[in-house]
Amino acid sequence: MSAAEVTDYIEAQGEPKRSTLIAMRELILEIKPELDQAIMWKSAQFKFKNKVVVGMCAHKNHMSFSTPSAKVLAGLASDLEGFVVSKNSFQFASDQVLPEVLVKKIIEARLEEIS
Repeated sequence: MSAAEVTDYIEAQGEPKRSTLIAMRELILEIKPELDQAIMWKSAQFKFKNKVVVGMCAHKNHMSFSTPSAKVLAGLASDLEGFVVSKNSFQFASDQVLPEVLVKKIIEARLEEIS
């Protein structure tokens, strides 16, 4: 799986999901440019040294942002107030780009965890 497949996944989405996914991908790679991209579990995943750091997925009525670590999201519970949160992911609106500060906190916490 590759960046080209992530591009295909994003381009297959209707608006506003496509624009949101494009902006989120740019944000993720701006924060950590060396992340590899892959399609896993029918979603776009971003990996470091072959370990998933974060992922994003378009659903019928919302988007989700995830990390394989429930511990990371639990540690950021106060930052995730107002989102629908599950064990290792949370939902956000299809036309909403997540705040850079939140995405950066999640990426940094996950990278610290896998280092």
